[in-house]
Amino acid sequence: MTNAMHAAPPAPALVGCSHGTGNHDGRAAIRSIVDGVRSRRPELTVREAFVDVQQPEVADVVRDTLGDGAPGVVVVPLLLSVGFHVKVDIAAAVDLPSAEASAPLGPDDRLVEILADRLAAAGLRDGDVVVLAAAGSSDAAAALAVEAVAAGLSDTLDQPVTIGYGAGAEPRVPAAVAAAREGLTGDGRVVVASYLLAPGFFHDRVLEAGADVVTDPLAPDERLVDIVLDRYDAVAPGLPRRD
Repeated sequence: MTNAMHAAPPAPALVGCSHGTGNHDGRAAIRSIVDGVRSRRPELTVREAFVDVQQPEVADVVRDTLGDGAPGVVVVPLLLSVGFHVKVDIAAAVDLPSAEASAPLGPDDRLVEILADRLAAAGLRDGDVVVLAAAGSSDAAAALAVEAVAAGLSDTLDQPVTIGYGAGAEPRVPAAVAAAREGLTGDGRVVVASYLLAPGFFHDRVLEAGADVVTDPLAPDERLVDIVLDRYDAVAPGLPRRD
């Protein structure tokens, strides 16, 4: 038999789809995830897409990738929970033969690990009160995902963790910070764990919310690349491929 007969069929393309941001550092942080995927899986076709602010739009990328001959497309939402963009924008983009979306990045224990590391890097100390700041969504499933991460972080830190949202749900981050401050004792501080992938609009609002300390967003981090590839691998093997 020839080597060609033993060659594995081409894998579906991976499209990493993020929200999009006008923030230069935010764009670089998201790009670090996509570039990390390319570095880990050089045999894969990996493309970047967005649901807002930036181009190209996810529907165009899916269609163009299939048009370029990819046997299939898996869209991995570079988003931390389900919500409108996953259930509407991305779902519409993969409403094609040989295209499918994976689950979003969260909840995941590795996100909790990154949050704990960011808090340690920010100098979390005894007596500090922790607020988890998430972007927020009106989708009930998104709130459950954030609550799962908050519970995991609470267990990791062995202390309570409350939640504040940037939009779409209550309490908003400034209100959560104010409530946390009322519970401070001694020289404790209000420390916000930024449950956001990258710098941008929501992180800027978190910085303005009145906390004493705000952690850096999650990206860049190699564990995010791990999660993306796990999401892709959960879908790609069962994806019907075009001839």
